[in-house]
Amino acid sequence: MKFSSYLAAAAAITGVKASPHPAPAQQEPLGAPSTPSQPIYSQTGAEDIIKNSPLLSFHRDLVEIESISGNEHDVGLFVAKFLEARNFTVVKQEVPPLKGHESPKTRYNIYAYPDSHSEPPAILLTSHIDTVPPFIPYSVHRPQSDESGSFDSENLVLAGRGTVDAKGSVAAQIFATLETLNEQPNAKLGLLFVVGEEVGGDGMKVFSDSEYNRDSAYHTLVFGEPTEAALVSGHKGMLGFEVFAHGSAAHSGYPWLGRSAVSAILPALSRVDQLGSIPTKEGGLPSSPKYGNTTLNVGVVRAGVATNVVPAEAYADVSVRLAAGTPDEAREIIKRAVEDASHDVDAEVVVDFGSHGESYEPQDLDVDVEGFDVTTVNYGTDVPNLSVRSGVKRYLYGPGSIFVAHGDHEALSVRQIKDAVGGFKKLIQAALDREEQGLAI
Repeated sequence: MKFSSYLAAAAAITGVKASPHPAPAQQEPLGAPSTPSQPIYSQTGAEDIIKNSPLLSFHRDLVEIESISGNEHDVGLFVAKFLEARNFTVVKQEVPPLKGHESPKTRYNIYAYPDSHSEPPAILLTSHIDTVPPFIPYSVHRPQSDESGSFDSENLVLAGRGTVDAKGSVAAQIFATLETLNEQPNAKLGLLFVVGEEVGGDGMKVFSDSEYNRDSAYHTLVFGEPTEAALVSGHKGMLGFEVFAHGSAAHSGYPWLGRSAVSAILPALSRVDQLGSIPTKEGGLPSSPKYGNTTLNVGVVRAGVATNVVPAEAYADVSVRLAAGTPDEAREIIKRAVEDASHDVDAEVVVDFGSHGESYEPQDLDVDVEGFDVTTVNYGTDVPNLSVRSGVKRYLYGPGSIFVAHGDHEALSVRQIKDAVGGFKKLIQAALDREEQGLAI
């Protein structure tokens, strides 16, 4: 099956050279609008560039659909319709409503492969179609740093929620697949776009437990996330926990009549906050040469009802990015640390790991394809949520920077998303070459 009719326009806007690895300082202002002192570039001209590019217009349409985790129905149907129109068999896999974000609209994972293929995919490209809040509308403008009179349309800035994380990867993966199938119609490629990655990965877990994964034949997985066009050799593990302190209330003028939950929880939190920098022999969490120190973030603290009342209850929610070891080992270290710190306090302090269902050890990934920078990342992905056979290659790659991904100025450039199509094609071709040489499992 040829995809030539659709790809004639796309061929002109995609490249194969690897994108540079921009520093955070270069990436930060991408989403900010141009200042009045800069030469004016026609907004109509910018919009025409997007409209006339199949890749860029598809990316725009994706971003314009609000798909905050739990509300992915519309974007899923949009992707499904787009692929069905291009001769793909599309499975809309239902995912249960997200707890606390129930919607009357059904959420779907989108699993697709070419109509003409009788065999299951051997190479699967996957990313997620949900985003973090809040929704930020799509916009196009010239970069803030461009003060010259001339203008390169490759530097146009595409801003809005999800432009980077991860609809840039979704668009680039789809077009890399279309172009590869146009050149090699028998390439056994598949696409998987899941919901819920930003809130624990429920979409990928549903797919992983389904017949589509149990009966799979893929030997290569390519995950799409913002990596600044580098191949990621691995990312830290993750777990979370809550700390509760239970005391008793009293008038603040007579604090000895109560037991302050805040006074009880503070020593525990102080100890927890330092566990990443304490040597393991002294009760700290492990580090590794590859990932550095384990880090902890006391992200939420709540306590008390008024300043003139001794607080009876206190609560904290903590996330951990594991550099080494297993979640179970980390839980034991954390538990001992809280117990030791709370030994002499005048209230009950307990640790609860049950409310955080997601936990995994550090994830090592493949980086054996030449032509890419290599890095590690500290953020979590759906990689550990997809069970695979031993020997399956797993790559993590995509356009844009994590440093702007969840912020007010989330954005990437035209060049970055176009280069990502070439990067994904390079990873696909490496997998096809291994297959041809009999090196794939």
